[in-house]
Amino acid sequence: MDLGKTNPDKKVKSRRLITYSFLLVIVIVFFLLDLLIGSVKITPTGILDIIFHTQNLHDSFLPTILKEFRLPRCITAILAGMALSISGLQMQTIFRNPLAGPYVLGISSGASLGVAILVLGVWPAFTGVIPHVPGNWAILFAAALGAAAVLFLILLVSARVNDIMTILILGLLFGGAVSAIVNILQYFSDEYSLRTFVLWNMGSLSGVTQAQLKVLAPTIIAGLIVALLTGKVLNALLLGETYARSLGVNIPLSRFLIFLSTSILAGGITAFCGPIGFIGIAVPHLARILFKTSNHHILMPASMLLGAIVMLVSDMICQLPGTDIVLPVNSVTALLGIPVVIWVLLKNIRISSIN
Repeated sequence: MDLGKTNPDKKVKSRRLITYSFLLVIVIVFFLLDLLIGSVKITPTGILDIIFHTQNLHDSFLPTILKEFRLPRCITAILAGMALSISGLQMQTIFRNPLAGPYVLGISSGASLGVAILVLGVWPAFTGVIPHVPGNWAILFAAALGAAAVLFLILLVSARVNDIMTILILGLLFGGAVSAIVNILQYFSDEYSLRTFVLWNMGSLSGVTQAQLKVLAPTIIAGLIVALLTGKVLNALLLGETYARSLGVNIPLSRFLIFLSTSILAGGITAFCGPIGFIGIAVPHLARILFKTSNHHILMPASMLLGAIVMLVSDMICQLPGTDIVLPVNSVTALLGIPVVIWVLLKNIRISSIN
């Protein structure tokens, strides 16, 4: 045996481990940077003082700003990036469509409809009768149910239609129809409910409170765990359902798990942050480019880390450092994600022309 040679598989695994570690370090660095950005200046030393109580800060408002506003916002950014990236990766695989994602396929619109029905219809009608309804859980359930309804329609269509472009167009049409219903609800709603919904619909990470984060965090973690369990199934589905069945994959159960995790992830984030587009489409492609693989056991953690990085960068841009202005996060993610989508489209067109 030649001890001077290194196993190529070990080299690849070593490079991947280094890349994962590098991405994790970037997440931590960007998380700390995001904590520093806001209309009120907090220095790194100030953050350490707040965390370790090295100074008497009882009369200062800085601990409140950090713990009540910035820390929940930064944690939400990480959760949103992970959730939307994983749900997008699942959709692209199960529909075998590089442009599939919770926003494009209308799943986020379905979640918006669930929230709209609750905020603009059911909630205003019954808050006086049932004052102790748990609002955060109600919003989460409504969003997940709306996302699940649209995803279920798309799955029904995909069982009958094999053309991926047709499925994509139908997803856009479902999203358009759902948006029309939401517009009708807005038209007939009262001023306060309308204002609440419009602000929510712009998309924001800053509005998530500690109480909401206690609901959002376990929900997203549960959705991510379910999604990670589908890695082997997604690898088999890359070669088609017939091949997956030959490997003993239970297709109905697998679809249900993917359906469940996507509804939880997309619905949960949409419930508290509003519709956030293009992260679910763009980030999985960035993971494929970086790791040069289609193996979901590799792509899933890569997408989670890259999604967290992209959302933290988006949040930092939203804060417009040096000003008191906060941009809608949906606008920033669109500007970051659209170039990736254009690149994917042009790449597919080039491949089609060569073939």
